[in-house]
Amino acid sequence: MLTCRSLFFRIDRVVGFTKAAEGQCSKPSGVSERAPVVSSAKHSVSLEVGASLMKFIKGKEGTTQMKIEEEMGVKIIFPSSRNEDHIIIEGGSVDCVTKASERIATIIHEVVKSPTLDYSHFVSLPLAIHPELVAKLVNFQNSILGNNSLAGDKQDVQPVDETRLYTLAELGIEKSIFIKPSTFHLTVLMLKLWNKDRVNAARDVLKSISPSVMDALDNRPLFIRLKGLDCMRGSLAKARVLYIPVEEIGDEGRLLRACSILAFSVNVNLEFLRICFCFFLTASSEVITDAFVKAGLVLEKDANQSLKLHATVMNARHRKRKDKRKKMDTFDAREIHKQFGTEDWGEYRIQEVHLSQRFVFDQSGYYRCCASIPFPGGHRD
Repeated sequence: MLTCRSLFFRIDRVVGFTKAAEGQCSKPSGVSERAPVVSSAKHSVSLEVGASLMKFIKGKEGTTQMKIEEEMGVKIIFPSSRNEDHIIIEGGSVDCVTKASERIATIIHEVVKSPTLDYSHFVSLPLAIHPELVAKLVNFQNSILGNNSLAGDKQDVQPVDETRLYTLAELGIEKSIFIKPSTFHLTVLMLKLWNKDRVNAARDVLKSISPSVMDALDNRPLFIRLKGLDCMRGSLAKARVLYIPVEEIGDEGRLLRACSILAFSVNVNLEFLRICFCFFLTASSEVITDAFVKAGLVLEKDANQSLKLHATVMNARHRKRKDKRKKMDTFDAREIHKQFGTEDWGEYRIQEVHLSQRFVFDQSGYYRCCASIPFPGGHRD
């Protein structure tokens, strides 16, 4: 059995059609070599690498693929369907196939560490399940955009006049930077789950820690208060993220304990994954952060950050630009803050935790749920 970086992909099978000379790699036809090896041997391996990583193995115009094939004396066969996760490597010996697999593992390792590969999933606490909160967010958006009718998530909301449109454009404010009310949530941690094995592992982990989460919450319902508006980093004049601060009612720290268990358990049980990013909720979680850093599970730049539990309402990163040459990654939130800086958005019960898939939505408009566990039910004491 091949022993390569199996923490990044699964090796399903190795097939040797005929016996080859040990350690010899036969090059594909058309590739020059000083001492060509003539052999009818053929070995192959099927690797589950994930559909989202295929393009990195191919490289620009297929250059990475061709380089591996020429240097290792192998042929890389990609699936015909975008929904398939496997590639096949064929070569003249087990050694050839092994070296090519290791090269691909190195490519994947570097890609996963970089921002080139986006987060695919995240652990979320859905807030869009509360209709009254969704209605308040819709009114918030419409009051800023200049339309006071309850238009929901429709994309055709227009300001009341051209002067207001010009002013909003000057401020960097447009419909696309608002978070859709139907997706409103709190984020516990972000994950890069690039194939089915990783998704299944995360799903199993979430299910398995339900009793621990219940214990952390003392088997009592958890309520939060959403109040005000704040800027994530920088100034309100050049805001990137505008969010609603979150407070746990009762201030017992139960939400922090539960989220810490979620973050800790998912990362530890996905130890083979190696590259997971966790947003820690407060500075008091430094002990957990240190544990993940020592285990090599958190990038240094993320480990050094102390992020607040928050609910994002506007994010400049979501901007849809007609002219991609013009870059505007901030917006002026000063007037918005004057109007909504002390807004009381209400008190709500956290009902469940989801393993959510980004960029894919269910019928309600919320992120597709890959797995979920409940929080304790009931009313406030």
